[in-house]
Amino acid sequence: MSTMFGMADGDPTPGLWNWAIGKRIDADRVCGAIAGTLERTVTPLGGGDAVMCDVYLVGGDFPTLADIYLAPAEVAEATAASAVAVRLDAAVLLPDDSFDPSRYVLAEPDGTLRLVHVDEVETDDGPERRGLRPCTGDDCDRTPERPAAV
Repeated sequence: MSTMFGMADGDPTPGLWNWAIGKRIDADRVCGAIAGTLERTVTPLGGGDAVMCDVYLVGGDFPTLADIYLAPAEVAEATAASAVAVRLDAAVLLPDDSFDPSRYVLAEPDGTLRLVHVDEVETDDGPERRGLRPCTGDDCDRTPERPAAV
């Protein structure tokens, strides 16, 4: 696993991934893409020992939020997000390892991974993310160069 993406691959909270998806997608399709990527059953919350996924909609440029519980430790989060982005044909945003709250890893629909910044506003429905921009500067001197994972 790469240290390039820190939190995205370092798994500081075992089995928990929090993603924002760049278009409105229904929960069944998100769960199906995750299940296909992980080759495991994915169920709504309360589904027992399977990987569980809570999908909900908010505003912003990444309006579908997916909280994935009991994610397998042997799968790198950024690799899984890359494969899900390809399956959904939608960008997937996930946390990185920096202390910069605006910096994320973006898995693009072609599977490319890169560091980006977005602005986040907390709302009653959940966090809304807007204003995607390239990561530049000293804290962004690492450029992901991983191929798509499908």
